[in-house]
Amino acid sequence: MNTVAKGPEFVVAKAEGAWLWDDNGDRYLDGTASLWYCNVGHGRTEIADAVHRQITTLDAFTVYGDFANGPALELSERLAAHAPVADPRVILTCGGGESIETAAKLARAYWAALGSPRKTHLISRTGGYHGLHGIGTSIAGMDKFRAGFGPLVTANSVVPHDSAEALEREILRLGADNVAAFFAEPVIGSGGVHAPGPDYFPRVAEICRRHGVLFVVDSVICAFARMGNWFGIERFGVCPDMIVFAKGVTSGYLPLGGVITSGEVADPFWNRPGNPFHHGTTYAGHPTCCAAALANLDILEREDLFTVALEVESHLDAAVRTLADHPLVREVRSGTGVMAAVELTDDALGRRGITTAEVFAEARARGVVLRAVPTSLLMSPPLIITWEQIDHLVSTLRAALDAVAARHPE
Repeated sequence: MNTVAKGPEFVVAKAEGAWLWDDNGDRYLDGTASLWYCNVGHGRTEIADAVHRQITTLDAFTVYGDFANGPALELSERLAAHAPVADPRVILTCGGGESIETAAKLARAYWAALGSPRKTHLISRTGGYHGLHGIGTSIAGMDKFRAGFGPLVTANSVVPHDSAEALEREILRLGADNVAAFFAEPVIGSGGVHAPGPDYFPRVAEICRRHGVLFVVDSVICAFARMGNWFGIERFGVCPDMIVFAKGVTSGYLPLGGVITSGEVADPFWNRPGNPFHHGTTYAGHPTCCAAALANLDILEREDLFTVALEVESHLDAAVRTLADHPLVREVRSGTGVMAAVELTDDALGRRGITTAEVFAEARARGVVLRAVPTSLLMSPPLIITWEQIDHLVSTLRAALDAVAARHPE
């Protein structure tokens, strides 16, 4: 807030495809699909038309209790049909943060309904980001998101993101009778684009199953073709107990999220009396938002953006890896999904006084929007980006790095 207060705001006025325009008419390449979500690109009239049709028929109505609406039912059936979850059930929300809250509360309520109310502890990973609602803030794998807010949800802990053995040690340290769930992103996104090793998730799934811990996959960033499939986790051949989704389900055109849970987790609430799940949000199952999602899924399937994404992933990986030889670059991480990170060297960030925010600003001044996190520049473009646009993105980032390096000589 203090930074924005000191200077003019960057006002986005228009968007089309992979391009943005500010209120001065200057054009920028959207290298982040806004905030990891505009998978089908900006300006899709099919989605706008679907929203118009729905909002002039049934704009909104609650889905509490036995209330439902056609778009919410159709969307839930469609998502369940593609989910790598046994006997899936769908709970709709308004976004990723709400979905994490829902999954965490459901995990705890599930164990309580089975007679194990002590199973409340939640485990997450270093670098993990799970939204900034109460529980999401509490289980964040980055200290900056928890600092300054006082006590949050305390029954949680964080383990190294790349070690299944560390997860098992933590479960044993806590006692499995106290652990409700483990949360993990298929690829850590906002924490710096960290992909798992090939055996990580199969090992994690087996550990959770053996110790009676629910395995919750946070696919808010990774789903809806960003990793070449529906929910991202399919890439690793495992079947979680719950999947959290949002963002790409509507490509951000309207807010929507949800939780897909297994029939086993749903069973105490669906099939046994006396176990109501006292949880819900005002706009959950919003018919107009669901109509936007259905139109978005139509585009994903009609244009086979699942296959396209794998091709984009390969080209982005090849292009961004050419930055590995830059003197300011410590590491390039890419090749698993349409996302990449360019991490700066310790020397650049330390002795030379360079910040990722400075590189970000230089790139934007040259017409490319990236995302800056403390040590890295992140990319997650729309899946409809062209090869020429990818090359423009990477060459502009190189030019930005060169310009910043010249201002901070060794």
